[in-house]
Amino acid sequence: MKVAKPDFVVLWTRICLEDDVKSFEVLYRYLYNSLHKLALYYVREQDVAEDIIAEIFVRCWENRKESTHIQQPESYFFVAVRNQSLKYLKKKLGTTFIDLSENEAEHPVEAYTPESLFERKELHQKLDKAIETLPAQAKLVFRLIKENGLKYKEVADILEISPRTVQTQLFRAIAKLRLVLKSEKPSGFNAEIGEKLISMVILLGIITFFKYVVGNF
Repeated sequence: MKVAKPDFVVLWTRICLEDDVKSFEVLYRYLYNSLHKLALYYVREQDVAEDIIAEIFVRCWENRKESTHIQQPESYFFVAVRNQSLKYLKKKLGTTFIDLSENEAEHPVEAYTPESLFERKELHQKLDKAIETLPAQAKLVFRLIKENGLKYKEVADILEISPRTVQTQLFRAIAKLRLVLKSEKPSGFNAEIGEKLISMVILLGIITFFKYVVGNF
């Protein structure tokens, strides 16, 4: 029988403020498999994935007193595993990982003017700010698909939920992001940025939807 999902905020508060080892063990046991799958997705080595998870948990326990500001522990651990995995790959392969949205192959060289660079930076900042307003699971699903490039089935496997739930959470995230971005009511130059941002969110939804449909045939 599947163990009920614990309240990560309560566990994290006890860990940080009360040095509660039992809460830390509960957090570790519940998150381990999903975090291990994510690390393995990147590094493709069982031992390395295990070492990454162990290092992150040890570091979090050691720095617990300075970590009370973390409001969504589950998302924090997933981001930490992703970053540590990429750091390992960069060290091992000497590879620089570039955000696909920043790939020059997708943008003409002449588009890299100071104005366009500023616009794109503001675009990403506004989107990241909007993403932070999402509910915990919706935000996690959105980031795993958008930033990690995972497919529906991969996210479902990592989080141990159904692909349909992943789809529902993603669409809810996209719907809320559109509302948040529109509610800012930007003006002038920012109005154009706002529209582009909303278009980006819609496009993401369309792309991921077709990935899901194609992946199921």
